[in-house]
Amino acid sequence: MDEIIENYISYITSKKGASVNTELSYRRDLKKFVQFAGDRGMTDVADIDEDCLKDYIDSLSQNGLSASTISRNIASIKTFYHYLTRMGIVPEDLSVSLKAPKVEKKAPEILSDEQINALLSAPSGDSPKEIRDKAMLELLYATGIRVSELINLKINDLNMQMSVILCRSSRNDRIVPFGREARKALSRYLMETRDQLLTEGDSEVLFVNMSGDPMSRQGFWKLIKAYAKKAGVKGDITPHTLRHSFAAHLVKNGADLHSVQEMLGHSDISTTQMYARLVSSRLRDVYDRADPRKVN
Repeated sequence: MDEIIENYISYITSKKGASVNTELSYRRDLKKFVQFAGDRGMTDVADIDEDCLKDYIDSLSQNGLSASTISRNIASIKTFYHYLTRMGIVPEDLSVSLKAPKVEKKAPEILSDEQINALLSAPSGDSPKEIRDKAMLELLYATGIRVSELINLKINDLNMQMSVILCRSSRNDRIVPFGREARKALSRYLMETRDQLLTEGDSEVLFVNMSGDPMSRQGFWKLIKAYAKKAGVKGDITPHTLRHSFAAHLVKNGADLHSVQEMLGHSDISTTQMYARLVSSRLRDVYDRADPRKVN
């Protein structure tokens, strides 16, 4: 079954444009599932029956996995079975009866203006590292791009004259503008720091680590958490927190949802509408607390 899984991963990569993260999570989920089936003597995908599928999902729940993790596993299995039936590997889709548990959607963490200013001011030194870090944080908040998009930016994707970046993705490329503070931080990084970090010749990558290699996701996650701690910003601050904050602040300040959708690269406007609901809810809370005519 390992070969079938690898063929499936190749299929979703080449035909569906799946991201690296999607490939990793699907492969991991499916490997665990086929191991479960194999432990029950089902070593061929055609041997797996509906009871095995349901028993596997039940085992995830019994092992204490969260509803969101179980839902992701079900999604992995469903897309796998769609592929199997499409390719004629199995006669019917046994996954149709699987139902994902209800997942309580947690409101995204949104930083206040004061918290954003504190976080972006945290790398305030003149060292090459802090100059680079300042540029990365400013650009991330100024554009709302994903951390994977940030670390994969090429030097040629940056247009300083027009203050825009070309953000490339497997689905569609998009042009995203950035403001004065990000431009200022980027200019300093490009003029004073980037060449110092490139230990071996040149690189097409915009942001490099202290060894001159491309910045990793893990490296940037550690970086943002360290600056959040330094700035005294509480909570589980991640790169995605800046993306959520960027979108919510735009909506709060009157940006239309379609423009925000385009900048974020959302394929569905309903995803972007979450920020309008969130801002509206927070404004209502502020009003209720501050209403001078409210009866105590």
